[in-house]
Amino acid sequence: MTAKNMDHLVSLCKRRGFIFQSGEIYGGMQGMYDYGPLGVELKNNLKHSWWKSMIYENDNIEGLDASILSNPIVLKYSGHEDTFSDPMVDCRSCNARSRDDQLDGGKCPECGSSDLTEPRPFNLMFKTNVGPIDDGSSFAYLRPETAQQIFTNFKNVVDSSSKSLPFGIAQIGKAFRNEITPRNFIFRVREFEQMELEFFVEPGSDEEWHKKWVQKRLDWWEEQGIPADSIELYNVPDEELAHYSKGTVDIMYKFPHGLEELEGVANRTDFDLGSHTKNQDELNISANVMKNKSSNTRLAIQNIETKEWVVPYVIEPSAGVDRGVLAIMNEAYNVEDLGEGKERTVLKLKPHLSPVKAAVIPLKKNNEELVKIASDLKSKLQKLNLGRIILENTGNIGKGYRRHDEIGTPLCITIDFDSHRG
Repeated sequence: MTAKNMDHLVSLCKRRGFIFQSGEIYGGMQGMYDYGPLGVELKNNLKHSWWKSMIYENDNIEGLDASILSNPIVLKYSGHEDTFSDPMVDCRSCNARSRDDQLDGGKCPECGSSDLTEPRPFNLMFKTNVGPIDDGSSFAYLRPETAQQIFTNFKNVVDSSSKSLPFGIAQIGKAFRNEITPRNFIFRVREFEQMELEFFVEPGSDEEWHKKWVQKRLDWWEEQGIPADSIELYNVPDEELAHYSKGTVDIMYKFPHGLEELEGVANRTDFDLGSHTKNQDELNISANVMKNKSSNTRLAIQNIETKEWVVPYVIEPSAGVDRGVLAIMNEAYNVEDLGEGKERTVLKLKPHLSPVKAAVIPLKKNNEELVKIASDLKSKLQKLNLGRIILENTGNIGKGYRRHDEIGTPLCITIDFDSHRG
């Protein structure tokens, strides 16, 4: 059983401290959300599970944590400055702005009017000033994806780790897109986190590796609690492919608002490494700190046997952390019928993702002996590095158990008056 609608998930998230609207006391900010005490634990657990599956379980994948601010030259040669945009229309009746490709029947989603402007491209990248003078001459972009810093660090990683093909570089980090119409809770937002792997392979082996990584990602999502029957694969048609892609398979999940992309697995060919390798004329950027010639670095790797230099092809599994959290919470959401018109919400999370791993609950509130036993047990459990362990000194066992059922705690331990005898 999943949530009947998004409102149920939003209500649970606020009530139990998973996710809040950012700046809510001032009316909130569209497309911005803050993760609360339980939400940050769930999010970190999901990221740790991904990192473990990529880095710790694969000797040929290395990690990276690169800067968020991006040199405009990088995003010029990656193609983002020219192509990273959505078609925007304005409603002449209510002045609302919308994405043209998401309109229902060509009507304004706010007022229903068909009196709309012609679509025009809207650049999705956030720009910020660099340096002490804000005159537009020196700027950087907030990165719209985490991939480009992986490509520009390709040679650094190869030289420092002596990798040979096939190998990968993985990164988890923030990305920013100035969405025209953020919507559906944390599904489409302006600030989000990505879990991205760039897996470098020999040209000619890319299609085989593409299929392998699609299956690997399906298996991983199932381990996180998302069954195969909640997933559909969408082979993106040629006319919808990103500018860098030879082929992309989207892993689609049945969110409360409909079937949407959870993760994309793209065959980026040698587009990115090739683009950052080419010697091109100096860009028309006036800031001295940004006024560099295009890269003269050869982003290639030498075949150990043939001694030939190869620009690898790249397979990219790219997942949104926030979308992952939303899908996992939706799949774990259960409502149990208690009879007589009563029901309760239970989150059936996988134990490794649960925000709280165990709750230790003394039978009587503030009883010195019981609290001491509970506190000692909590300390012992905490030293096992299982995750967060909570001491619930409320004295209400039933209420405590109901709360932990609702937040997905897999283990609750009651300390009663016989506990000290064990």
